[in-house]
Amino acid sequence: MSDGSSPTYNSAADGSTVGIQAETVHNSNVYFVHPDASPLEKYEVGVRFLEDGVPSRARDMISDAIAHGHESAEVRFHWVLAMLSARAYHDLSTEELQRLHHASGLVRNYAEDEWRDALRVAFELLAMFSTADGETERVRDRLRALSPRQRAGIVRHFDLVLTGGLKDALWAEHRERAEAARLGDGRVKRVWAYFEPDPIGPRAIPPRPSTAASAQAALPLRAGMFVVGAALLWVLALLADPVSAVLQLLMALGAGLTAAHFGRSWWYEEHELKRRNSEPTIPHAREPDSTGDGFTHRVRHAFETCFSSRAPCGLTSQEWLGHTIQIRSGLAAEIAALYRESRVSVDRIDWLIRHLAEDARDRHDRGTLFDHGHRNLTSVVTKALCVIALIVLGITTLALLGTVAASAGGAHLPMAALAVAGAFWSGRGAACLWLEVRGEERRLAEETQEYQERLAARQDAYQKWKSLLDAARPSEPEMETWLTCDKSLFVDEALRHYQLTWRDLITHTILVTPARPYKRGRVKGGPWRYSRYSFRLFLVTQDGVREISTEFNFADAKRAGEQRSNYRFDALSSVQVTERERVGYDLELVLTNGPARNIRVKDAETHQLAPDEDVREIAEINLNAAGFIHTFRLLEGIAADGKGWIERNNPNNLPSFHSAD
Repeated sequence: MSDGSSPTYNSAADGSTVGIQAETVHNSNVYFVHPDASPLEKYEVGVRFLEDGVPSRARDMISDAIAHGHESAEVRFHWVLAMLSARAYHDLSTEELQRLHHASGLVRNYAEDEWRDALRVAFELLAMFSTADGETERVRDRLRALSPRQRAGIVRHFDLVLTGGLKDALWAEHRERAEAARLGDGRVKRVWAYFEPDPIGPRAIPPRPSTAASAQAALPLRAGMFVVGAALLWVLALLADPVSAVLQLLMALGAGLTAAHFGRSWWYEEHELKRRNSEPTIPHAREPDSTGDGFTHRVRHAFETCFSSRAPCGLTSQEWLGHTIQIRSGLAAEIAALYRESRVSVDRIDWLIRHLAEDARDRHDRGTLFDHGHRNLTSVVTKALCVIALIVLGITTLALLGTVAASAGGAHLPMAALAVAGAFWSGRGAACLWLEVRGEERRLAEETQEYQERLAARQDAYQKWKSLLDAARPSEPEMETWLTCDKSLFVDEALRHYQLTWRDLITHTILVTPARPYKRGRVKGGPWRYSRYSFRLFLVTQDGVREISTEFNFADAKRAGEQRSNYRFDALSSVQVTERERVGYDLELVLTNGPARNIRVKDAETHQLAPDEDVREIAEINLNAAGFIHTFRLLEGIAADGKGWIERNNPNNLPSFHSAD
């Protein structure tokens, strides 16, 4: 015996997820069955399960539909496919064989159509195992006369049932179809999209609510006191010298309005500049905490990665990272504050982080990267006009006071001085309150506009990314078709290498497991699919077991690291399965003259399940999709009984299935 294989997978401690790069669950209703669903709806979902490589669930759904009265040749045809998919004849229980016999007797009751013909051919094939006589030729011709969809369904789902000369005759055609379809429908350019998570919608920090309510309430009182003081001063001046008082009043009004106009802009811009300089680059974004939690850390890392790969021309990645450290910090704080939810992973907002990194690069190229913090600098002319207006207002006030003092021997001067003092005190307070109110109005308007523009830009980026994903993401049938083609061609190459035909095989099985490192994804209710697979094929002949393993890059179907082993039946000492909740399922294969080989069949369900998903059901779906159940039964039987198991389960020695039709 030669054994050149070794464990394919990296060692990891319990609970480890080493090598898992990303995982996602697409929120789809393709497998959803409403509790009040009709038998037709259950049947249709069952067919989808069958086409997508989950025959165990297909059997349950189609059987339930039949039990509730949805019966026809088409329904029964898919039920037969589901019963035999990924199963050998010896995998069927006595009860299942009885149900198949009963179903074969129903064929004559169906209306004559293409589905009745397909169902009849399926039962005739089930009655044949390895002979290649004239009867086999007749059934093969009838199989080829079926529609391509029906013929392909039988050949695919009867894979472990068809053996011998009949399968040899069909294999060349099956191989050609697999070669033609394995890279079809743009596989190389589209597979990446399957493992991308569904993006979460755009968000932006809304404008802060106005804080000027108290100022707004106090303004009328202060303004009223100012009007009373100013009016008293002007009345006293008007009594002393009407002509001078009118001219001085007009000058005071003009200077006051000029100061208010330019002073409002100056005060607001200086106030906002001071506030912006004391806050992150992104308006009113705050660091969630002083240390940052795990989500915040991952967001910061994602920003660093995206900025590093999107440096402007003329700057290295490190130079760009150093140049934008404050911008990245502010953006990371904003995104972390917006999306910190227990069910939101950073992968779902990668599109937004990329958009913000590209926006920063584009603004740098336009020379506007830091405009946000400096656009409100007040011009010298504005400041000068405001100062001149205030000086004129002060001089005019003193002139009014002088006019009052020059009249009636200064009798009204104390009252005028009191009016000036009151007007100055109340006017200063009223001006501050007014500036605060108007400043908050302007700030709210600007932030609202910025919020709308920012949200619109993100909405546009989100729609572009989502449209790209929707257009590129393969469907479940496409993913299953490509995987089936890969398995078929891998089996074909193994047969060629060992110079075997299907006549030479007693049985075979293929175990499909994840190969680290990988990305994985699934549709809600469906099996996990991986960016990298490990295929392990067991070919059982009269001479022993041939085991071939290799790793597949699913995107382009390229293989690497092929290993082969050959061993006698009595060399397989034991087969054990270990289920560890935090790790997954391991298959331990023990040979008499070598160390135990651990095969990771399925990783743990690290992703949170949807409320309507059952962890046991999802685990069963994935084990069936991996071909684990048939593989385990086969290896366990060989380990327990050796060649005796093989002789009992040789297709030539099995009791024939006779159709009752």
